[in-house]
Order: sequence, then structure tokens, then C-alpha cells
Amino acid sequence: MTAVAGPPAVAVAVADPGRPRRRSGREIFRSVGSVALAAAIFGFAVPHFASYRSAWASMQAMTWAQALLVAAVAIASMVSTWIMICSVLPSIRLREAAAVNLGSNAVANTLPAGGVLAMGVSWAMLSSWGVSTAEYVLYTLVSGIWNVFARLGLPVLALLVLVTATRPGAGLVAAAAVGLALLVAMAAGLSLLMRSESFAVRAGRALQPALAIACRLVRRPASFDIPGSLLGFRDRAGALIATRGWRITAATAASNLTLWLVLLACLRGVGLSQAEVSWQISLAAFAFVRLLTVLPITPGGLGITELGLIAVLTAGHRDGAQVTAAVLLFRAVTYLPPIPLGAIAFLTWRHAPALIHAKPIVPQPALQAETAGDA
Repeated sequence: MTAVAGPPAVAVAVADPGRPRRRSGREIFRSVGSVALAAAIFGFAVPHFASYRSAWASMQAMTWAQALLVAAVAIASMVSTWIMICSVLPSIRLREAAAVNLGSNAVANTLPAGGVLAMGVSWAMLSSWGVSTAEYVLYTLVSGIWNVFARLGLPVLALLVLVTATRPGAGLVAAAAVGLALLVAMAAGLSLLMRSESFAVRAGRALQPALAIACRLVRRPASFDIPGSLLGFRDRAGALIATRGWRITAATAASNLTLWLVLLACLRGVGLSQAEVSWQISLAAFAFVRLLTVLPITPGGLGITELGLIAVLTAGHRDGAQVTAAVLLFRAVTYLPPIPLGAIAFLTWRHAPALIHAKPIVPQPALQAETAGDA
């Protein structure tokens, strides 16, 4: 899922999502650096574990049944993300959530630092369907917070299940400890924000100087009122969480776990058995990398995700070719499809919007008059 991130940076970005802006030299340097990093990983780091030719040979050895299973789980993963969007934004339907998710992912996965542009795409689509700015900000922040909760909680879950199969490594224990500490801190902070108006005001005043410094660094005016915005967010988010909190939690968990199931299906598809790579180890590797890619260093975590998964999964001297094949297949079926599908969704939204969002039927004046006369 994409185009969601944590506050306060998101708050600045979504204050006016559709406003174009020029890119500074620092942003261009960061974009070039992310592309260079991804190229270095694929050009030098990944071939250290296995050649692309051997990985391709492992993929070709898959049966049709295994390939269909991978495709089915990948589709289920995409649909679970759309359901998660609908749980946070109940005013839109599943096909609209699909268009927003695919369109924003297409931008985020292809452009360096494309997260802001992806938010612009999702905002343009949602606003054309009647979603207000306040609703969009609430959707972005709540889905972003719950997504961060999931990323922080996954290492803890992975550690608990891994101890049933083997002795966890120091890296996973450290990741789980960091994730648990941050999760508890964020959950406590969100709980206090929802329960105490005075805490929201104090937190907003504490964050206001940090926002001013951040805006000064990126050379943008610091015109955003953090205390007032937190109070508004507290009221709207409190109502949303009270009525749909369990749905949002369940949908977010399902979205993350189905994405892991795609990785597991790829591992089994290339021939790695439970004895070679257990599902517990695959969950631990997935959780570690999800935590590692909380910050979008490269578009969609390109390169970093692949290298992290391969390094963790081959740590026990497992077959590098098969593991590399499974990871590259996992990324191919989760990273690449949203790009053409997102382009199709965007073009459909621009040129045939009724296929995505059917306009409500408005009663004709004559029919209204007849109905009034009958009454």
C-alpha cells in the first residue's frame, strides 16, 4: 500500500495535496541518490548471493500449479489492500479504492521520492468523487498510523512464532525490541491524544517548533497550525476509530499478512520446502524488512527490500539461487503489476470516469412534481 506515511510530514503534504511545486536541488540529489543506490544493489550486491541466470532457471522450473498459486495469492494481497482503504474511508466503494491504490502505487513505484506525487494522484481521484479535504487528511493519517503500527508489531509477532521453531538471531531480537518500544510509545501517545484535549494542545505546541525547522530546511512557509490541526484530527479520528476501529485493525493486519503469504508462496513455488526455509523464518525475514523500509529511501523500497530478504533468508547457508529466485519473483508479482494497472486506472479515471464511479441518479423535475402531487 502506498502513499501513506506518518505525521508530521504528511500533515504538511496533505494540507494542499493538489498544489504543484518546484523540486529543489536537495530533492533532485536525493532522487538521483536513491536511483543510484537501487542500481548498485541490483548490479553488485544481489549477484553476490546468486547469478540472475541461476535464479531465472529456478523460476523456470516452477509448475503451472505453483505459478497459479503465486498469482492467486498476489491478487488476494492487492484486494486486501483495497478492503483496508474502504475500512478507513467508508464513503468509497471497492473499485474506487482499487483505482486509487493502483494509480498512486504506479507513481510511487516508478518515480524517485514519488510518495508526494502519489498522494496528489490519490487526492485528485478522491476529491473528484466528493471526498473532502478533511476526510482525505483523516484517511491519510489514520491509514498511515495503522500501517506503521503493523510494521512495528510484525517483528514482535515474528519473534514469538520463531521461538517455537528455532533460536532467533540477535538481529531479529533487536528489531523486535525496537519495534515493541516504538509501538508502545505510539499507542500510548495516540491513546492520550484521543482521551485528553489538553494533551493534544500541549503535543501540538511541542511539535510546532519542529515543523518550523523542517519547513525552514525545505524552504517552505510554516503556515500549518499543529495544535488546531491535532484538535480537529482528535475529534474526527475519535469518531472513526470508535465506529470502525476493529475493521481498520483487522483489514490492516490482513493486508500485511497476505503480502507475507505471497513471499511464502514464492518460496514454496521455487522448490524450497519447510525444512529448508520454514514459514516462521520467512515471516521473520518479512517482518525485519518491513521495519527496515519504514522510511522510503528508494521508490517502493526497490533494492533494499530484495537485498534484505535475500540476506536474511540465506543466513543459514541456504541455496542462494533458489532464495534469490523466490525473492525476485515475490517482488515481480507485488511491485510490477500496479504500474501498468495503475496507468490503466488513471486513464480510465480521466477519460471514462463512469466505469469507476457511477454518478448517482438524480430524479427528473417532472417525476419530482408528480411524486409531490401524489403525496
